[in-house]
Amino acid sequence: MKVAVVGGGILGVAVARELMSKHDAATVTVFEKESDLATHQTGHNSGVVHAGVYYQPGSLKARLCVAGARMLRELCAQRDIPYDECGKLIVATGERQRQPLRDIFDRGHDNGVPGLVWLEGADITSIEPHATGVAAIHSARTAIVDYARVTRELGRDVAELGGVIHLGAEVTSLASRGTQVVVGAGDRSDSFDLVVACAGLHADRVARLAGDDPDPTIIPFRGEYHVLKEASRSLVRGMIYPVPDPRYPFLGVHLTRHIDGSVSIGPNAVLALAREGYRWRDLSRRDAWEIVRSPGFLQMAKTHWRTGATEAYGSVSKRRFVAAARRYVPELKVSDVSSRTSGVRAQAVDRRGELIDDFRITRAGRVVSVRNAPSPAATSSLAIAESIVSMIDDDLRVTPR
Repeated sequence: MKVAVVGGGILGVAVARELMSKHDAATVTVFEKESDLATHQTGHNSGVVHAGVYYQPGSLKARLCVAGARMLRELCAQRDIPYDECGKLIVATGERQRQPLRDIFDRGHDNGVPGLVWLEGADITSIEPHATGVAAIHSARTAIVDYARVTRELGRDVAELGGVIHLGAEVTSLASRGTQVVVGAGDRSDSFDLVVACAGLHADRVARLAGDDPDPTIIPFRGEYHVLKEASRSLVRGMIYPVPDPRYPFLGVHLTRHIDGSVSIGPNAVLALAREGYRWRDLSRRDAWEIVRSPGFLQMAKTHWRTGATEAYGSVSKRRFVAAARRYVPELKVSDVSSRTSGVRAQAVDRRGELIDDFRITRAGRVVSVRNAPSPAATSSLAIAESIVSMIDDDLRVTPR
């Protein structure tokens, strides 16, 4: 059984590893368009291993995040990959946020998240001395890790198990030929029994190559971070998050300690004009045109334009950006921040303009496509991979003619 995996981020490589670990007869080829693994979302995220507190009980995110965090922790322990359970505070800064925070706390318990503690305002400083609020949740098992390093480790496993990883190989065609799918990547063309597409920022495009439904469409949102100066890192012990706006699948501007010891403020969520648009000046006419003409874009813009304008203003105003974090760390000053970095989130939007919150996986013939895998997809990657391989288990057990 020959299987192709499209995408060399953490999810694609995890799927390849899971395929080869569970099915000795499977031969797996990974196609990655960049010159290295983990180049885009995997290598540009905050490195947080989410515990699973936010997600609707029973959703894929809830189930796979909790399981994936456990699997990731075990993998890092086995491979001596640095993994720091520095913990996270979710802080309610006013009484209006108390009930939404309580809802998150109850949801976390329903999801089986370990180590959750409710704190009243006076107790917050026992965890984060410079934070303030009326109440908070402490998630002691929330951790940080280097996801790019984890991906490279998974890639080594794929190679040792006999898999092949083609770098610089952008998939441009998926053509069904009976029980086979012909994968075209540059000058390369080969037939496979199954294809699993984990194409991230290009997930909808690759799915359409296979004849899958064009809905949902990927809309790229740039998440920008400011990095604290080394002398100001002591303002944060672990991670400090606000109570998120339930209308959006984003968690709001927060303070995060990273595995290398640095601390960042962010991210915001600014519409990007390129799928790989890490800066304001990054513009792809093709990408921008696809965004504007996508079925749900105008409705999304009509519904959320005020929030979009606020996010854009914060992007160009460092003072406004830092002010968002000062609500729960009042000592933070604009002079505490130095450099800036960013990532781009692949957010699926349906034809009604709704931002899809849960993971979404579809199938067209012999091509399985991950259509929406935003945060906590990196945390959940090993569990998502296990779920995908389970989905196609019957196919993998059929001996090809």
